[in-house]
Amino acid sequence: MESNALSIDFAGLNLPNPTMLASGIMGYSAESFHRIAKSGAGAVVTKSVGSQPRTGYANPTVVQAESGIINAMGLPNPGIDVFTEEIKFSKTILRVPIIVSVFGYSAEDYAAVAKKAADAGADAVELNVSCPHVKQTGAEIGQSPKLLAEIVQQVKAAINKPLIVKLSPNVTDITVLAQAAVEAGADALTAVNTLRAIAIDAETQMPILANKKGGLSGACMKPVALRCVYDIADQYEVPIIGCGGVSNWRDAVEFLLAGASAVQIGTAVADDIEVFQSITKGVENYLRKKNARSVKDIVGLAHRK
Repeated sequence: MESNALSIDFAGLNLPNPTMLASGIMGYSAESFHRIAKSGAGAVVTKSVGSQPRTGYANPTVVQAESGIINAMGLPNPGIDVFTEEIKFSKTILRVPIIVSVFGYSAEDYAAVAKKAADAGADAVELNVSCPHVKQTGAEIGQSPKLLAEIVQQVKAAINKPLIVKLSPNVTDITVLAQAAVEAGADALTAVNTLRAIAIDAETQMPILANKKGGLSGACMKPVALRCVYDIADQYEVPIIGCGGVSNWRDAVEFLLAGASAVQIGTAVADDIEVFQSITKGVENYLRKKNARSVKDIVGLAHRK
């Protein structure tokens, strides 16, 4: 097998392997991104950042669920003007691409934040248009094809870096949103963000999270996310990042077979920061076993007629 069998060209990003840190896991410091890169991630996606600082919701913001977690953080972030310094510093110490996740309150807001991130050195921008638990933001725009297209068009016009759109699973037909994003100029898609969820305490008889509702992530998400990737790949030729429940090499392979070219890992990182290494080693062994020369040789094989 070729030594670079795991490396991929993803939407113009040269990745040493197909694993990425998912948005929302680590903090906003270059040092935390460096830790992830040293642990074997092929790219790092930052937590979502907006135009202004945001404190997020009060505790409790996270609750354990069956085979996953439900969180409602409220997108706490330092604001893009502060975060640009971390992006610049990250570029001096990281040897893998840094993808900045952005959110906004309007198409103009998204575009302004994305431009500042790109100008600061971000290798790509990921649009968070699908976070299901933030009030009074543009998060729900991800459920409207028209509004989604407007945002993608404006952001695409504002930056000259790859644009990735992170889609929501909280829709009737995700391919409709995928089509809107791709036709508006998205270079790649991430499928998917968290599922709407709630946890209720039987003793207090009240929702546990301060925000009442949150987003479900973790292993329990994989069948849903896998189906979303499969459906999108079945209709559109667009680079896809599979996200949702990836915790081992077999999960990653399933997403690749469904049509993803890379995977993002989130909840599993909290249990083992070395998960990137174990996944890439497992994928490499799988490729060898199947006599595949590279990752791209197995992408989408589950769609064979």
